Amino acid sequence: MMKKAAVVAVLALAPVVNAFADHDAGCGAGSMIWAGQKGLVFKVLAATTNGIFGNQTFGMTSGTLGCSQDGVVTASSRVPMFASANLDQLSADMAAGHGETLTALASLYNVADADRSAFYAKLQSSYGSIFARADVTSNEVVAAMEAALKSDARLAHYVA
Repeated sequence: MMKKAAVVAVLALAPVVNAFADHDAGCGAGSMIWAGQKGLVFKVLAATTNGIFGNQTFGMTSGTLGCSQDGVVTASSRVPMFASANLDQLSADMAAGHGETLTALASLYNVADADRSAFYAKLQSSYGSIFARADVTSNEVVAAMEAALKSDARLAHYVA
């Protein structure tokens, strides 16, 4: 009986909690349990809890657990996810000015073939400001990349 009450409470609070949720960890029970908490530790706890419960698919299909049924995967969400998953290789390829991760990144930004060499060159020449510290985060890398691209008249429209 207590378990059923807990499930009902979680489902009833899902729309309210979603308004206050930190979406870095995604939707799910972990995001609801750790809602309102700040800092990396709580983001990791939320993401881990979401993974353990494995309920994000249920939340997305039912529109509960802080999940949306009408979410759209956009370039603005794909690039940070890609950077996070490929940060070390992205750093190496950007320093070299070529490579698979730069090609994939250009595709995520929908960079035209005619602008690819300028895209690669701009990121390579901006490497020092993009990967400014050894402990730089993927979000900082994306922000610095986009600032560098915005400063180039030919490439700015890809990140506008």
